[in-house]
Amino acid sequence: MVVSVLQWENNPRSNNNNNIITIEDYHYQCRRNSRRKRRRQDECRQEDQMKEKQRSDNKYCIYNNYIIMQFLCLFNIFSSTSSIIIPKIVVFFLLVSSSLVFPTHSSLVSNIQDNNNGTNESSQSFRPSQHVHKLRRIKEHLNKINKTPLKTIQSVDGDLIDCILLDQQLAFEHPMLRGQKPLDPPERPNGHERVGSSKMFEETFQLWHLTGEACPQGTIPIRRTSEDDMLRVNSISRFGRKPRKIVRRDSSGTDHEHAVGYVSGKEYYGAKASINVWSPRVANPYEFSLSQMWVISGSFGDDLNTIEAGWQVSPELYGDNYPRFFTYWTSDAYQATGCYNLLCSGFVQTNSKIAIGAAISPTSSYHGGQFDISLLIWKDPKHGNWWLEFGSGILVGYWPSNLFTHLRDHASMIQFGGEIVNSRDGGFHTSTQMGSGHFSGEGFGRASYFRNLQVVDWDNNLIPLSNLKVLADHPNCYDIRGGINNVWGNYFYYGGPGRNVRCP
Repeated sequence: MVVSVLQWENNPRSNNNNNIITIEDYHYQCRRNSRRKRRRQDECRQEDQMKEKQRSDNKYCIYNNYIIMQFLCLFNIFSSTSSIIIPKIVVFFLLVSSSLVFPTHSSLVSNIQDNNNGTNESSQSFRPSQHVHKLRRIKEHLNKINKTPLKTIQSVDGDLIDCILLDQQLAFEHPMLRGQKPLDPPERPNGHERVGSSKMFEETFQLWHLTGEACPQGTIPIRRTSEDDMLRVNSISRFGRKPRKIVRRDSSGTDHEHAVGYVSGKEYYGAKASINVWSPRVANPYEFSLSQMWVISGSFGDDLNTIEAGWQVSPELYGDNYPRFFTYWTSDAYQATGCYNLLCSGFVQTNSKIAIGAAISPTSSYHGGQFDISLLIWKDPKHGNWWLEFGSGILVGYWPSNLFTHLRDHASMIQFGGEIVNSRDGGFHTSTQMGSGHFSGEGFGRASYFRNLQVVDWDNNLIPLSNLKVLADHPNCYDIRGGINNVWGNYFYYGGPGRNVRCP
């Protein structure tokens, strides 16, 4: 029986003589075709799987290459900086890689797919390109504020103190100060006593002096700002500045709390005080504790002008808990002008031995030795600039009068005292200390103090205060108590522990 006539050129069992396929051959061929079909189906399925795997691998490789490209970009950005920065960038890359490149393959591909569709929330919270941009901005800002030093001193607390040429400091980049030179010392206020016996001690009150090194004449010591300093802050553009929020001394609704003594109602041309130095505990890295003088003019609105100096503990600004000598200024209520220390153009430093922003040593101890620093701020009658003096006649520098609006003429209020930031973590009052961390009633050796409070009048006379008023925003947390005697003149004790049974 002939079923069909088929020609199989490659069939070894076919009858090549008559090209006729038998039933046996037909069945064999059917079985063979069936096997071929199944094999082809398997091959097609494997090909589809391989193609899918290849597409996934391509996405994985693309993402991997993206991370590597970001790292190379980071490396290029910082290749011109010091060798200290490079290892930090490598660590940053490893951290990024460990969190992004090593998740399971399926979840990584899913994240990429979701990101392409704009639906991946986690990818929106971490964008490597944003970090590259931030680090680039940090480098640019560091290059702006850190000038090339003639000499660098490594402090025992880890600070780097750069000795910068006097006329190359950042102050002279201010539009109103370009091309100027530091001014000669001004006339001191009448009645100001200069005692030279303790001058050597006063010039070595900072930790970096323990190295025994000093900056050359014609230079000024400036604490170098590091990459770590800038990475701690939320806003690079506001680095070294206080919050924009207006701080009223009589307000209990703000996160800034005060215990201050003040005078107002007259024209003031300066102020002087001796400030007890402690090392208060700061409970939160984004809080601070300070003790300072405020020279104020204008209202507590957008036109507020202030000049400030004292000591502060600020982990966010400095990265540690040392009390540090600081200055501050603003001409628009902390909005767009002014800054701490020398972190922007404005204050002109003239002293070669004091580094603004450097740690103070020694500090006071409970039931132990007491240490204070004397500060004088006054308006030069000749040029109108506001000068800062430390101790017994050591000029630190000056704030040019053209930085200000109201303070071009005089101050309308002088304040002395303490300030803290209360972030209320967990809904409770902070345990950040003010002053010594003890209430004013404990007195000398236990509570922190201000003594010998004086003001400068219109005729450049240094005179005792009259009608000193004291105010504490939250007296159950931090309080203040004033007094007067023949030795300390006008004085007050102030401070407190923050959170306690009466301050929940």
